[in-house]
Parts: sequence; structure tokens; C-alpha cells
Amino acid sequence: MTDSTPTFGKLTLSPEILKALSGMGFSTPTPVQTKTIPLMLEGHDVIAKAPTGTGKTCAFGIPIIECLDPGVTDIQAVIVCPTRELCIQISEELRALIKFRQDVRIASVYGGQPFNRQLTALKKKPQIVVATPGRLIDHMNRGSIWLGNVYTAVLDEADEMLKMGFIRDVRKILNATPADTQVVMFSATISREVMDVAWEYQHDAIEVTVESEGENRPKIAQFSLLSSGERRRQDILTLMKALDLHRVMVFCNMKVTVRRLSDKLRRAGCSVDCLHGDIPQHQRNKVMNGFRDGNFEILVATDVAARGIDVDDVEAVFNYDIPDENEYYLHRIGRTGRAKRHGLAFTFISPNDRFRIRDIKKYTHSEITEIGINQDGIPVLHSGVPLVNTLQDMQ
Repeated sequence: MTDSTPTFGKLTLSPEILKALSGMGFSTPTPVQTKTIPLMLEGHDVIAKAPTGTGKTCAFGIPIIECLDPGVTDIQAVIVCPTRELCIQISEELRALIKFRQDVRIASVYGGQPFNRQLTALKKKPQIVVATPGRLIDHMNRGSIWLGNVYTAVLDEADEMLKMGFIRDVRKILNATPADTQVVMFSATISREVMDVAWEYQHDAIEVTVESEGENRPKIAQFSLLSSGERRRQDILTLMKALDLHRVMVFCNMKVTVRRLSDKLRRAGCSVDCLHGDIPQHQRNKVMNGFRDGNFEILVATDVAARGIDVDDVEAVFNYDIPDENEYYLHRIGRTGRAKRHGLAFTFISPNDRFRIRDIKKYTHSEITEIGINQDGIPVLHSGVPLVNTLQDMQ
């Protein structure tokens, strides 16, 4: 490590935060953390474009914690995110950061959890609230949350949140904060909707862009496979066996497909569970924790249900259905190739889907290699070279 290599110690952070980071296994900040933390500590508004899996929670969580006034019992920071799963994930990571700060309290509020439980947490006077837009508005309307003394407001995955139709809620939330509140936005893409909110609520915001390249670009080998119908299920099992995969995610576009596929995989003797919007929140939490703990090998999910899953050692992602939008493709494959590990992504296509693959390749600036499975059940390139040999050469 040279003197020019960034470390958390060079960011002039408190001993308590440095100790917590060390306990979490972090010593070197990611590019988005290196760029964002000093700006937020100085009080700047920030609009950050960064790919998934780049450490955004610590990027905004660390300066929020460092700037808290322990003597103020009002909410000082509010973090708004699009899904319950992401809300839970952010809260867990923030609680790890305050391990040695007993004076800091965090509350998470989201739909699907009883109001009374959240009211109990809010009565403890948290300085930081992590919330989904709808439930946050509910608490504001009931008078159980007041944002009149908020110092920092963070919109995480702003593009996804606005795309899901939360624009009115976001405006109502930001309007309830003081005019000089530090507004920080993190987004995988900077859409027109994101820029509209930025122009309306940010003041001289500094733009931070972290591209998916070099050390920051996830190491994900991407492949397409001509397969449809029931054959896709068998091809998943063939690829898992041939490549010795034991921790994978399978994405489907519809809830009914998730249910049917997971049921068929279970009947075939696979270790599998699923996530979709009709599953109660307490069960979704149980499934996510089970996947993190390695209790089963295959997680089948829809896009929205899987957002917020942060598991470092997912070996491969399967796109059972091609995602409807290019951005979803990036979110899906971003579940693998984390923590500088190599990842794999397989997308099943029909002959009519090749134009979609070309579109995705152009959008993501990545190579997606078409493969097949030979008569012996071995995944191969068009040259006939076994895929496992190619992957070994790539390591």
C-alpha cells in the first residue's frame, strides 16, 4: 500500500467510526466513499451516480453519524429508499457503524411492519430514521415523525424510487425539512425525474460520478443461452452442477413465475426459497436472512422483492426472463461479483430475444457471450470449448 492509497484513516474520522469499520472488515474506502464522505462532512449537497454494490450506505452513513449532535433529541437525518428490503439493509449497516456510539439511535419505518412497533422505536427519540416513502408519510400525518430539525436528507436509489411513482411523497418529505437541509441523492442513473428533484431541492450540489470500470467495475462474466419454457429450469440445474455453484439467484419478471419455478425446483429436490410481493414482510425477512446464512442454495425472486439483498458471495445470477428494462439487468447482475469476487450472469433467450441482448450489451458496455449445452450436458462456447475451462482462464 502506497502513501497515495486512500484509507479511512486519511478521511479524519472519529476513533469510534474507525473501530466500527475495522470490525466490519473495511480498511480502504471505495471510490464513492472517497469522493462523497469529505463533501458531506463539509456540508455540501451531493448528487452521486454510482453502480450498485459500491458501498453507498457507508458513503452517506459515515458523515451523517459524524455530524450528529448528541444533545439534540429531534430527528437529524432521514434516509428514504424505495423498498422495505433496502430499508432493513441500510438500517443494519448503520447499526454496525454506531456499534461504539451508544449515544446514537436509529429507527426504521416501512410498510408491512406493525405501527405500534415503530411507534415504540420512535418514542426513544432516534436521531436517524430510515424509511420507505409511504410509511414515512403515514407517520408524518399521524404526528409521530417531525422533520422540522433535519440536518441531512438522503434519497437512496432515487431513480428507482421516482420510477415507482413516489415523486409526490418525496416532495412532501423534502418540503417538511428546513430550507437549508443538506440533500444528498444516490442513483444508478441520473434520469430527468432525478434532475427535477435535484434542481428543486438542492443548493449548488456537487456531482459525484463513479463509473463501472477498473477496480470499481464488478468482475462478472456474462453469458446468454438459447432456452425457453421448462428447459430453462433444467438448464439452471445443469449449469449449477457443471460449474459447482451453490449460491445463486434466479430472477423472473412475474410473481406467478417465481412461485411456479420455486415449487418445481423444490419438487426436484433443490434447496430453494423465493421472494415476491405477495409474501408477508416477516416471511420475506426470514427468507433473506436464510439466504444470507446459507440455509438454501437457490433464491428465486422478482426485481422489486430482491432489491436490498446484500450478500457478498452470490456466485451466479440467472435471468430466467429477460428484464423489461435495461436498468433492471444491471440491478440483477449486480447481486454477484461483489467484494472483488468474480461473478457469473446467465440470461436465457429465445431466437426473438437476440435484439434485446444487443440492446443490453450496448447499454451496459459489456460483453455477453452466447453459450450452449452439448449432448453430454456440458456447457460450451460455440467453439466447443467447455465453459468451465474458459472460466478457469479468466480467474
